[in-house]
Amino acid sequence: MAIDISENNTSGGAPIIERDDSANFRSIIRNKTPLMDVRAPIEFEKGAFEQAINQPLMDNDERAQVGLCYKNKGQAAAITLGNKLVSGDNKANRLAQWQDFVRENPQGYLYCFRGGLRSQTVQRWLKESGINYPLITGGYKAFRQFLLNEVEQLALHPLIILAGNTGCGKTPFLSHCANSIDLEGAAGHRGSSFGGFVMAQSNQITFENKLAEQYIRGDYSIEQRLVLEDEGRQIGSVHLPESLRHAMTLAPLVVIEESLDYRLEQIFQEYIIKMTAQYQAAYGAEQGFIAFSEYLQHGLFKVRKRLGTERYGQLKEIQSAALVNQQNGQQQYHLDWLKPLLSEYYDPMYQYQLGLKAERIVFQGNNAECLAFLNEK
Repeated sequence: MAIDISENNTSGGAPIIERDDSANFRSIIRNKTPLMDVRAPIEFEKGAFEQAINQPLMDNDERAQVGLCYKNKGQAAAITLGNKLVSGDNKANRLAQWQDFVRENPQGYLYCFRGGLRSQTVQRWLKESGINYPLITGGYKAFRQFLLNEVEQLALHPLIILAGNTGCGKTPFLSHCANSIDLEGAAGHRGSSFGGFVMAQSNQITFENKLAEQYIRGDYSIEQRLVLEDEGRQIGSVHLPESLRHAMTLAPLVVIEESLDYRLEQIFQEYIIKMTAQYQAAYGAEQGFIAFSEYLQHGLFKVRKRLGTERYGQLKEIQSAALVNQQNGQQQYHLDWLKPLLSEYYDPMYQYQLGLKAERIVFQGNNAECLAFLNEK
């Protein structure tokens, strides 16, 4: 059977099966319903949903060829080219992959960008092979708009912002706090110069999708107060949605206060012990340690202007010596540069920023005291 890539095809083959997905988007997210994304890989990489698997109708090159043909020669020529590109063994192999996905995920959905030509073609081929499988009405675009609307809804909640010096444990705190939203978890970044992980950070679209997905799974009523960690406009390379950022600037603050020694130990465990293990698990012992060393060196380099040239040079030497000692099994030498980094860079910067928000502070205390306060609220 030839591929029909026309947008409004309704003739021939099986009838198009759709569910009323405008009512189901929320349940799809809550239940982590499997989704088969039939867009090209380049589209999928720009933004996708957490439970989606990319099983494209056309690969990047085929999609580009059809698009160029459509632009230069019109729809009929593009349809003819599409029929030629995805046929024979090419079609058979992709149909087999779709069939495998459906068998493994019988309760799922498929979608393309707008729920039109590509998803309908895949759906029809599956129907002809004996499989009925529903598509998402409106496709990725409709689902994405739904998630953006949910982010706007999040910003309408009463909020409490969790603040505190670097290393006081704000992110772990959220896991013990009812009605919390983990912005850094959605962003895939911890917000600081050393905040990246081994895996690449979420792009802006994926960050917004993950943020909405997290909010939906919380199943919050609109009057519920939500707790979010204090963040600037950006978390790594992504930025907060403007409506949420504005709401956060008006919300009351709860400030965690812990000693320098406590915070230093948290930073040591988070950025030295755990990150070493993660890099070596990903790349092997030798290459993983090299990658970890580059991660630390790059993190310090990013704050060189605030440290000043002389102080940056001193801490860089201490850091380099600590990395050598770490290879000899002596990790504690990292404390020699982490401690001044906290006390001379992060703490003064935090105190200045907190001073600008002093009138919004409603409680200050250690982790246990702050948690008790929020639970009472």
